[in-house]
Amino acid sequence: MSDLTAIDILIEPDDDALQHARKWNARLREGVPDGFALDATHQPHVTMLQRYVRTAQLDDFFDAVGKAVAGIDVATLSLQAVAIAHANWGTPGQEPAALMLQPNPQVLDLQAAVLAAATPFVQADGTGAAYLLDPGEKIDQNTLEFVKNYVPNQIGAGGDFTALGAGGKPAPGAKGYTPHITVGVGRTDDLKAIDDEPFETFAVHPAGVAVYHLGRYGTARKQLKKWTLAKK
Repeated sequence: MSDLTAIDILIEPDDDALQHARKWNARLREGVPDGFALDATHQPHVTMLQRYVRTAQLDDFFDAVGKAVAGIDVATLSLQAVAIAHANWGTPGQEPAALMLQPNPQVLDLQAAVLAAATPFVQADGTGAAYLLDPGEKIDQNTLEFVKNYVPNQIGAGGDFTALGAGGKPAPGAKGYTPHITVGVGRTDDLKAIDDEPFETFAVHPAGVAVYHLGRYGTARKQLKKWTLAKK
């Protein structure tokens, strides 16, 4: 077992948002049939925090995050899907795509709370050994650096909710939390056509908060802990 575990503290979206994500995934896979499907090891989600946590302290880490989550009234949390964006990265002619979400201030408060709870258990420099990988898989340097630098790059207000950069991540130089739901990989031509279509915005309501073990490309591969959110 690795000394560090690469984790993702994430929001699990409500059923309506999941239906939107799966609809987009199915459409993208019409053009790229071997693109990843949203399934048990590629769950639609909204990342709040990615970090390297000391494996021996995971139970204490879960307790601390659970207390932070318990202090939040789920009725106050909401995000708005405002666009579908894609990145010029990966296989030529194909690009990752995501639903870009505008968070309300209470979501930023939740992110700040889980960051404060997680920080005592975090270590900076994780390696590929910290990830959940299938045989033969390796972690690229971009993923290692993204998780290492999630704080401060993806913390607090100021994110760009209309564009993605390399690897489906926010554009280089962008600062501030940019929540999104990755929905798959599409043909570049198809995605450019989607750019010209009107986007119907919709609300995303959190149904739960969970901690996942990160995999290749920062995917949420295995659930380690979950808290169901209930109105107070």
